[in-house]
Amino acid sequence: MTALIALIRKDLMLYLRDKRALMLHLLMPVVLAAFFGSLFGGSPDKGASKIDIGLVLQDQSPIGRKIAAGLKADDTLRVVALSADEAQAKVRAGKLPVAVVIPDGFGQKAADALFSGRDKPELPLYYDPSQATVLAMVKGLLTQQVMQVTSASVMSGQGAGTTARYLAALPALDQRNPEQAQLGEFLGSLKKFQDQQAATAAAGAETSKADAPSGMSVPFNTSEAALSSGPKYNGYAHSFAGMGVQFILFMGIDMGIGILLARQFGIWNRLLAAPVSLTTVLMGRVISGAIIASVLMCAMFACALLIFKVQITSVVGFVGLAVCFGLMTAAFGLFIAAFGKTPEAARGIAVFATLILVMLGGAWVPSFVFPQWMQTLTLVVPTRWAVDGLDAVTWRGLGLEGALLPMLVQLGFALVFGGLAVAKFLKDQRR
Repeated sequence: MTALIALIRKDLMLYLRDKRALMLHLLMPVVLAAFFGSLFGGSPDKGASKIDIGLVLQDQSPIGRKIAAGLKADDTLRVVALSADEAQAKVRAGKLPVAVVIPDGFGQKAADALFSGRDKPELPLYYDPSQATVLAMVKGLLTQQVMQVTSASVMSGQGAGTTARYLAALPALDQRNPEQAQLGEFLGSLKKFQDQQAATAAAGAETSKADAPSGMSVPFNTSEAALSSGPKYNGYAHSFAGMGVQFILFMGIDMGIGILLARQFGIWNRLLAAPVSLTTVLMGRVISGAIIASVLMCAMFACALLIFKVQITSVVGFVGLAVCFGLMTAAFGLFIAAFGKTPEAARGIAVFATLILVMLGGAWVPSFVFPQWMQTLTLVVPTRWAVDGLDAVTWRGLGLEGALLPMLVQLGFALVFGGLAVAKFLKDQRR
């Protein structure tokens, strides 16, 4: 037992003396987690950012100006008025995701096409190819504004001329099919309403704002409620989980490469020549590696708690996950050392394998945005369980019950990696 403690103490002291390793394994994940956390939405107290769009208003008709005013009044948009050349230049340079052009005569043409469906005017949209999602959002908001303003214009007294043209375009009464007959009745009633409004306006009477036609609009309002078992969603919680998993796995690679270097320089043989068993030496490596990994994870999340207001809803669950993931990482490092032929070859393969594990585990991009088949496939990846477990005890607020299965999976992978590594070391020792 004394020999095991001495081996663990030796590994911990050597690691703490390596300032480069400390900076790589602690400082870098905190910096990258802060960056990715801001991309994932930041803290829950941060307001939603607006979408910047350019607006080229070439149609100075009342309809064109009202569409522009509606876009500017939308809470989700930040509209910048530009010329056509400026809009194209900014979108092409990546300074604006989308630019909307309301061409000259658009309002009248849109009103004319509202019921006929013919000769629809085009509404040019310039967009950055990397911002297709933003384009879809802007198209939805634009559709709402155009429909509301255009239909309000047609329904008002100013739309009498448009309605008259609709009626004139219909066949004679005795030649209309049932659909055209119904449309004619509707347009006739609308024309009477418009004439009445026009007569009222001509007589000098004021129409109240409540009586003025407001046009077609979305017939409902949404009431959003973000639901989780614990605190509000915090983008930094997931990013610290992902970056913590990634850099601690890199620490496991360094541990495995360290054993290969010790083999290469003969230090490993001298260590095994001491009055300690191979099992004790391997246990010392695993325990010291697990301690380092667990402490690193706790230190990273201490920064997350103090600086970025991440909340841990189950301290026991979090510590359990940190310890189990630390054991899996240490066993992974031992696995690299057992099956690596040279430090150079093992490092390249191990780094590639780690990046694949991190990518599929949802450390860079949350796994819930993966396609369903990929979400199912990545359940065989240990990092997926580690990240999901850390999410469970932070922003999801699931408590200890949300961490138990990820802890068991991590221990299972630790046994697999460790068992294979020990079997290989014992086989090599007998040769």
